[in-house]
Parts: sequence; structure tokens; C-alpha cells
Amino acid sequence: MAQKLIGLIGGMSWESSAEYYRIINELVRDRLGGLHSAKCLMWSFDFAEIEALQHAGRWDDATIEMIKAAQSLERGGADFLLICTNTMHRMADEVQVAINIPLIHIADPTAERIKTAGLKKVGLLGTAFTMEQDFYKGRLINQHGLEVLVPNDDDRKTVHRIIYDELVQGEVKETSRQMYRDVIARLVGQGAEAVILGCTEIMLLVRPEDSAVPIYDTTAIHAEAAVERVIAA
Repeated sequence: MAQKLIGLIGGMSWESSAEYYRIINELVRDRLGGLHSAKCLMWSFDFAEIEALQHAGRWDDATIEMIKAAQSLERGGADFLLICTNTMHRMADEVQVAINIPLIHIADPTAERIKTAGLKKVGLLGTAFTMEQDFYKGRLINQHGLEVLVPNDDDRKTVHRIIYDELVQGEVKETSRQMYRDVIARLVGQGAEAVILGCTEIMLLVRPEDSAVPIYDTTAIHAEAAVERVIAA
């Protein structure tokens, strides 16, 4: 079987991009057996440059960089693309318009898993951009009919700080895990039937046993969606 070539826009951060690479290759090996691994190309950003654009609100400049990366992967022969971060799906529509190959949006396979499980009200954890702006919540609500809860102001600041000050730098602290447990518990107290780990680094910190309700790891789900497309080739 001739595999499709996966294009990965990564480096945001490389910690989670490494997990994408590992998960995709493990799944291809498990599905195809033997010595099989995934055919993929990765464009890896210097995250310091992207983070500076994010926090300066220079989203138009960030969009230009994302489009350049996507077009480079398309020219390299990628059959479809993944953006290996939730936050940078803020410009997913603009990226899709600029290329001629499919982009698998990270929110879609996650939402499909949740709906298949018969759940409707979900808590969302992620960067402040993902939790507060409409590009992600709006897709879950308007395209998938989910009800989305986000943490309160203080909890959003805590979740965001831990992502940027610790997780993207490879730091996993037990004190931060407890903080996330507390945030999740408060979302469950508001009626969340599940929690979306809507930042690709959170899976480095939060485990299923840290939540009283199911957690949906967008990194693993997104990677599996890519492999499903490869296997269907």
C-alpha cells in the first residue's frame, strides 16, 4: 500500500510536536505491522517567534507565517496537513483557502468522538486565546452542536500560565497537576460531562485519573485522525 504523505506544521511547541510524531508512527506500526512507519514531512517553527506574535496580538503576521509553512509542505508533496497546535487553528480557514490539499481541523475529530459518546456539555481547557476567543469554541458550538464551558477568569489565567511557563518548556510539576485537577473539578461542578484538553501540551500534565469525567486529548485524537486518513488510502 502506498501511504499518503502527512504534512505537519509543528514547533508550537516542539514538546507536543514530538508527541504527534511518536503517536502517528506508533499507530501506523500497529495498524500495518512489521517495520512500517509513517511517511511525513514536518515544518517546525521557532516557537519564540510565534509566541511573540501571539502575545502582541499580531495574528495577521502569524497567519502569513502559517500559510507559508503550509504551502511549503504542499510543495514538498504532502497529501494533507495537520496544524500541531490548537491555538494556531485561529487561522485554519485562511490556511485552507491558501492550499489545494485538505487540512484536518483539530476540533472536528475531537467533537465527533464526544458526540459518538452521547455527550453534549463539555469543559474546554487551553491557552487564553483558545478559551476566550471564538475560533475554537464557535466551531464546537456552531458546527457540532456542543455546549462549551470554560474556566472562570482566575482559572483561565492559571491554565494559560502553566502552559507557557512550564509545559512548552518541558516542565511537568505535581503542584500544577493539582491546580489543573481543581480547575477540572470546578468545570465538572458546572455540569461538564467531559473535558477537552484543548492545548496540545496539556496531555503532558493531565491524565485520565485527574478527572471525574472523560478527558479528550486533542493531540492523540488529531494524530489518530491523520493515521485513519493514511490507512484509508
